[in-house]
Amino acid sequence: MTQTDTLNTGAFITRLSLGGILLAHGLLKLMVFTIPGTVGYFASLGLPPVAAYLTIFAEIVGGAAIVLGLYTRLAAILSIPVLLGALWVHAGNAWVFSAEGGGWEFPLLLVLLAVAVAVQGGGAFALRKLPVVDGFIPTILKA
Repeated sequence: MTQTDTLNTGAFITRLSLGGILLAHGLLKLMVFTIPGTVGYFASLGLPPVAAYLTIFAEIVGGAAIVLGLYTRLAAILSIPVLLGALWVHAGNAWVFSAEGGGWEFPLLLVLLAVAVAVQGGGAFALRKLPVVDGFIPTILKA
């Protein structure tokens, strides 16, 4: 295995890790907590309802794009504000995620994974781009 193959495999694993977690959290908000429940929770934090809708959308669509390797860098960059929001929500809790209300180390890890994916790109087995929208995406974000 060459160094390039190793780097592509590492980027692939990082991409699947981030995308899978985002997708799972978005589906959890949609199917378990429900949209009204998620909106209510966001309201309890002082956030407007639109923030809940955007978060669910970003996690599901962004997570799926990252898993598939479609505009991986762009999707990772766009996920960072959502993940920073999760970090903000958990910042007052203890370090470990098993603490009451969830700790802040897991959201911090997700922020760092998003940065890593944005830097590395899609890695191996990425679908790369969709011809329909490819012309609208800056070249640097297409990897």
